[in-house]
Amino acid sequence: MEENQTLAALQELIDVVAKLRSPDGGCPWDLAQTPQSLTPYVIEEAYEVVDAIQTGDKQAIAEELGDLLLQVVLQAQIANEAGDFTLKEVAEGISEKLIRRHPHVFGDVTVENVDEIRQNWETIKAQEKGENPENQKLSHKLNRYRRQMPPLSAAMKISKKAAAVGFEWNNVEEVWEKFHEELGEFQQALAEETPERQESELGDLLFAIIQLARWYKLDASAGLQGTSLRFVQRLQKMEDVMDRPLAEYSLEELDALWQQAKAKLSNS
Repeated sequence: MEENQTLAALQELIDVVAKLRSPDGGCPWDLAQTPQSLTPYVIEEAYEVVDAIQTGDKQAIAEELGDLLLQVVLQAQIANEAGDFTLKEVAEGISEKLIRRHPHVFGDVTVENVDEIRQNWETIKAQEKGENPENQKLSHKLNRYRRQMPPLSAAMKISKKAAAVGFEWNNVEEVWEKFHEELGEFQQALAEETPERQESELGDLLFAIIQLARWYKLDASAGLQGTSLRFVQRLQKMEDVMDRPLAEYSLEELDALWQQAKAKLSNS
């Protein structure tokens, strides 16, 4: 009974999305969307799922998973309209992949631990792509991280993998020297170069900071996430005591309120 209800709910979602995309009475906004225009929403909804999971709010988790599922169904609907693939093919493809990559569950392979499971997964994955994992170039692996992960996480992963094969500084002092070198080049670019060059140098500086985080065994993503959270919390404390719009306060007044909010949060 529950299985039938689940399938019925999924079919209802598919029908709703198809209606939204219908030229006959559909939604103009949904009809205007393309796979490319929807890409930011895929990323946004995935992050909102992660945030909901971290808060532990079960209702929020269910809601955000629904928003993410909508992006999957919507992408498949657009692809179906273009004759590229269907949601059925998407579901069948992932099911077949899971079965292939879990021979210890769906086949007769015996494994001793999680490391063997992970190794089998990578071996099968490479075979599917016609690759030999032992002969695969490091640059190929790193490029995959660059394409598939958020920039900050990808940079950390790339840094760790490169260091593991010896592409590494001798000591942390050399990493600090690189940081100061990149900082100087960024400052010079801001004064003399084009926006494109400035952005490139900013990237180099951020990558140097990632190296420092790795050497000190710090999680750069968690650090930045924590800073963003503290900023929002302090701003919320400021707004709680404001008697007029934020834009009407002077910089001095805002700084004073900021320090008060910071102190309150530190003591709470």
